Amino acid sequence: MSAGSWRHRRSCSPVRPKRDCQSLPPFSPWRNGHPRPPAPTEVEGAKPSAARRSLLRWGKFNFVGGLGIGVQLAALAVLRSAFHLDYLLATGLAVEAAVIHNFLWHERFTWRDRPAAHAWQSLMRFLKFNASNGAVSIVGNLLIMRALVGELGINYVPANLLAITTCSLVNFLLSDTLVFERGSAAQRSEWR
Repeated sequence: MSAGSWRHRRSCSPVRPKRDCQSLPPFSPWRNGHPRPPAPTEVEGAKPSAARRSLLRWGKFNFVGGLGIGVQLAALAVLRSAFHLDYLLATGLAVEAAVIHNFLWHERFTWRDRPAAHAWQSLMRFLKFNASNGAVSIVGNLLIMRALVGELGINYVPANLLAITTCSLVNFLLSDTLVFERGSAAQRSEWR
């Protein structure tokens, strides 16, 4: 609401005619008697800025990562409770289950604007994802779990949540620059 309409409302009184006291809706598309200009994202053919694209991709990455946390915790609980595996072995297997899950979602959702040209390229991406994100997740999770559970005696579920959070900080940059790198010039210009 503009300052003028606020003053207009304050000056209304029972002696003023009702037509003078009518107010604009709080989010009116009209400003000073003219329609507001469209936002840059509302203009046909407009592309979001690089910062906005990165923020959107970061949000997608975290969404998929949240789903992966559920996969990892569920796998860890099943491996520990049902199969009575050692917590370190169960953690390693649970992390790998989450890594596979996350790769599939990232390829089809987070980085869908950078599709693999061939099945072998997707396989290479998967190997890079396992070597980078998988290695950071598995080694980081195992070291942190060893310190928190083995040394400090913290319960394995909250310790695993802390390990996941710590390891995920590096994984987005690795995925964006190493695994799902930009391809051809046509693909790069698609977002510009």
